[in-house]
Amino acid sequence: MEKLKRARITSRGRVHEGIMLPSPKKEFLVLKLDSGYNIGIRKEGAKVEELGEVKVETGGEKKMETKKGRGDIAIIGTGGTVSSKVEYKTGAVFPSTTPEDLAKNIPGLDKVCTFHAREVFAILSEDMTPAHWSVAAAEIKKEIDAGAKGVVVLHGTDTMHYTSAAFSFMLQDSPVPIYLVGSQRSSDRPSTDARINMLNACFAAANGPMANVGICMHAGMDDDACVIHLGTKARKMHTSRRDAFKSVNVPPLAKVDYRSSLIEPYMKYKERGGKLKFDNRVNENVAMVYTYPGIHPEFVDKLSSYEGIVIVGTGIGHVPTNPFGDKLAKRITPNLKALVDSGIPVAFASQCIFGRINMDMYAAGRMLQEAGVFGHLADWTPECAYAKMCWVLGHEKRVDKVKGEMMRNIAGEIAERSEVL
Repeated sequence: MEKLKRARITSRGRVHEGIMLPSPKKEFLVLKLDSGYNIGIRKEGAKVEELGEVKVETGGEKKMETKKGRGDIAIIGTGGTVSSKVEYKTGAVFPSTTPEDLAKNIPGLDKVCTFHAREVFAILSEDMTPAHWSVAAAEIKKEIDAGAKGVVVLHGTDTMHYTSAAFSFMLQDSPVPIYLVGSQRSSDRPSTDARINMLNACFAAANGPMANVGICMHAGMDDDACVIHLGTKARKMHTSRRDAFKSVNVPPLAKVDYRSSLIEPYMKYKERGGKLKFDNRVNENVAMVYTYPGIHPEFVDKLSSYEGIVIVGTGIGHVPTNPFGDKLAKRITPNLKALVDSGIPVAFASQCIFGRINMDMYAAGRMLQEAGVFGHLADWTPECAYAKMCWVLGHEKRVDKVKGEMMRNIAGEIAERSEVL
């Protein structure tokens, strides 16, 4: 049993009551509320009223033994909720990706695979840049070259689908699986999905026949199983649900349940083996811009400082074109043409997310093609098109060559046929 202080804290006109926890930063107070959630409160201006001591059951400190040396699965930390740990005495959450902390925080991990772990960087996924993709891809290559039988990347969920798409191009034909894994709920919450996601990702990486880049997350709101989404076809579709990730325009790659040793492929996959094609060159000077009612042509002109653009338009292949000369409408196709003529490749993706682009169907799409914008018959997600443009421009500059590379299916980003899902 551990004795901790209960307190009532008043800050900025709000009153919070709970158990005082150790704080990782001296300028903050950490309070575990009666609901079970932890909050941080800035000390400056806060009034603290102690309400006495409480006893907290800790269960005692248990030293976790981890095997020395390299395990079969390389676990690489880049940050995110999934890489946090709970301090056993208090429930406070801290970032950690050491093997010892993973063994402690993810009970049963050593039963599904042997592993070694290291941190490449620890940042919020919204702070991830194409430069981070390049660094992480190089670290994954090192692990594959050193003999890892699978790689699991811990990543924040918000931009995980951008990173999985980038890895799909940078690490083509990987001989082993590369799975990104995250969690929607932090490990201090009763509804956390971190443990189930991690165990299934590591189990699939160690035992599955697939060698694709993918994202492993909850299949539904319960803990029955996870699904692996193809890295170029995954997208985060909900802010908070545990099954936030969906496969777009294709089925998931596979269903996984480590408890029943289930790995059930749903689509054609790349088998293990072969030789890695590695190219992590990337160009960060790419813009992804959504069109909207009333977008100003002058705004499009200002994109001329970029070396590549993904224009995310509407429907099956539309941007404002005003083909009938309405006096209140605007058109941006001449401005897009000017960008293309200046040597800037412009790709089209649809805000609809699901479905295939057909720029031959309506006048707007045909006008886009005449302007030099490409994307006809692609069914890529906007995020994948952006990641691919960054990668293609890392090694190619000519507009015609960029278009050819972009429109070539490299890692499943452009499906051969549309399926009714």
